[in-house]
Amino acid sequence: MITVSTDKSKLNVPFIQNFLKDAYWAAGRTIEEVQKTIDSSFCFGIYLDDEQIGFCRVITDYVVFAYVMDVFITEEYRGKGYSSILIKNMMIESELKEVKIWRLATSDAHFLYKKFGFNALATPEKMMEKIIK
Repeated sequence: MITVSTDKSKLNVPFIQNFLKDAYWAAGRTIEEVQKTIDSSFCFGIYLDDEQIGFCRVITDYVVFAYVMDVFITEEYRGKGYSSILIKNMMIESELKEVKIWRLATSDAHFLYKKFGFNALATPEKMMEKIIK
């Protein structure tokens, strides 16, 4: 049975860190860093028979803006629709219902997010960033 939960006490932080440390967007992230990101975010775990198989988190002010990060399903469970279940639950979460602007970055999952109304930036020339290495 698949369940999605926002209960942070259910999250398997070593499992999350083990996946993220090798992901192109989070390479090398330590367990302490993963814990800090979890503490500072609205998080979702997805579970198959109580075993965590995926994760995502949202950085938000709960009214104006939300940024989706660290979305994953472990490789052995991909292709079964679980990422869509995870994103759907995120988008219908009652605590996030007032959010007006949602953003995310992806190199390889545009097809997934388009199903939920995400599109390329309408005015990318207005966006700026600062990256500290």
